[in-house]
Amino acid sequence: QHNVTSYGVPAFVIVTLETFAGMWINAFIVCVLCIGWVRKKTLNSNEKILLLLGSSRFWCLCISWIFDFLLTIFPYCLLVHPIFQLLQGAYGFFNCSNLWVSACLSVFYCIKIANFRNRFFIYLKVKIDRIVPWLLLGSVIFSLVIGILVYSTIDKAVCKKLNFTCLGGLWKANLSIEEHFYPMYFVIGFLHTISFMAVILAAVFLLFSLWRHKCKMQTNSSNSLSMDAHIRAMKSILSFFIMYSISFMSLILNLAYSTNYQNHVMFLVYLIQNAFPGVHSLILIFSNSKLEKTLLRILSCEKCKVCLR
Repeated sequence: QHNVTSYGVPAFVIVTLETFAGMWINAFIVCVLCIGWVRKKTLNSNEKILLLLGSSRFWCLCISWIFDFLLTIFPYCLLVHPIFQLLQGAYGFFNCSNLWVSACLSVFYCIKIANFRNRFFIYLKVKIDRIVPWLLLGSVIFSLVIGILVYSTIDKAVCKKLNFTCLGGLWKANLSIEEHFYPMYFVIGFLHTISFMAVILAAVFLLFSLWRHKCKMQTNSSNSLSMDAHIRAMKSILSFFIMYSISFMSLILNLAYSTNYQNHVMFLVYLIQNAFPGVHSLILIFSNSKLEKTLLRILSCEKCKVCLR
């Protein structure tokens, strides 16, 4: 996880505004879905994925902000064992969960919406509602492995009596970085690459299916409303694919240059990574009629209150 101490208070203010906006958006998703869960006593597969995704992103942003707050305002608190290790391990868990559940959402949309005559694909379409809980469980397990790996790697490095002299990065290692952190970076990069490949395949298959269906509707002069729905779906998937690609490249750059705390490009990378959970969740809200209506209702009520004042 990168930090903002090298860039001063203005940078921390920018990160705070960005983080709190993302936390509010994801808290909104979680609250709406939980209220619906209490009322209906059940959740469909899409809502299960969105609930876990919103929760992961909320806590990922929350822990990231707590870390930056301590590092900027009370840096010596992080020298107390095991605060630093716990924060980094928790961030690794929720950040990995965010990426993996995002990939699950992309795969779910692909199987649910795309239309192929392949027997295996038809089987997945029929069984997808039963498969979703296992996909989510697998995502949580993979994320937990990453969180434990991050915690244990940092804890071992600390136990090797690293010299805590650089508050920008919390320490200057007296032993080679490769010995402790490169294996961890390789595992994290490998797991994230698998999730990214799943997103690529799901997006390509789904876009191809939607485009083919749109061409058929044009040929058959189908309802324009149905055509608009497919075009909106394609735009949503394409925007998610572009955002996920940018976020993935940012993560790789962060892993590759994680020791370069003075690089302003890395601060931009950090801002992009923090923006992804909020911006993509906002797109998900406007792609879901239930969430969109609730949000617009809340905003209209707030507008009425402001006007009455």
